[in-house]
Amino acid sequence: MFSFDEAAVLTRDVAEPAVDSNDNYRSGLVGLLGRPNVGKSSLVNAMCGHKVSIVSDKPQTTRHRVMGVLTRPSSQLVFVDTPGLHKPVSALGERVNSTALESASDVDMQCLVLDATRAFGTGDQWVADRLQRDRLVVVVNKVDIAARDQVIAMLGAASELDASAYFPVSAKSGEGLDGLIDFLLDRLPEGPQWFPEGDRNDMSEEVWVAELVREQLLAVMRDELPYSIATRVTEWEWPRIRCDIIVERESQKGMVIGKGGSILREVGTRARAQMPEGAFLELKVKVDKDWQRRPDRVERLGY
Repeated sequence: MFSFDEAAVLTRDVAEPAVDSNDNYRSGLVGLLGRPNVGKSSLVNAMCGHKVSIVSDKPQTTRHRVMGVLTRPSSQLVFVDTPGLHKPVSALGERVNSTALESASDVDMQCLVLDATRAFGTGDQWVADRLQRDRLVVVVNKVDIAARDQVIAMLGAASELDASAYFPVSAKSGEGLDGLIDFLLDRLPEGPQWFPEGDRNDMSEEVWVAELVREQLLAVMRDELPYSIATRVTEWEWPRIRCDIIVERESQKGMVIGKGGSILREVGTRARAQMPEGAFLELKVKVDKDWQRRPDRVERLGY
């Protein structure tokens, strides 16, 4: 977790190595791509051994490209968690699809993540058709809750993709993850250590806090308003942090606040529990009419 000290956060361009490495050091980027809700963020968190991305059972929880860092004595894997690829119906949907596909082009290996509890579908094929076979690894997730026949059926369908390797895994139980990590480490090219020891992801503290707030809104509000909400930190004077919650209509504002402020209190309590002790988190709800359908607003909100 970040230190949340008063110093400005230094954002690092991944194109510039953070540490001089010896000639035998290996490093690389591994992109995780797939349909919404297949468990990409949970996989990144599990493989890195700490929380990198927010998670939710809502599809399209991930909106940004997020890098998670796994550092070993002689190698460094940088996992690129991407938004779920889907048929977009808004400017926000178009933007997150573009983010995912752009991220896929800049990695050393591409992991197509499939959900073992579903049948291989046209959406999975659509994603696969946009990936490169010579660096493709198929990862069949959620084997802990899928029937054996479902796992076999998914692996059989995915075998037509002619990938480099196939791994049935579970982000929740950890099954199969060691083998997947070892496979990826063995195929890293020689390269520098991009992130210093101890770095966990490439997010600024402000973005991380905004994502924590959005994660808890998704958890507390359940099926209400998951796609109409955006969050951003607008003030940071440690220990006081202000985070705005953006909704699309005036009628949604009261739903997010809750009766007597109950929703905001619960969300704030949950988010602070994942922040350093002493943080004061102020949440404000604002209306930005139809923001997710307006490209200029989507961009201004950081997507």
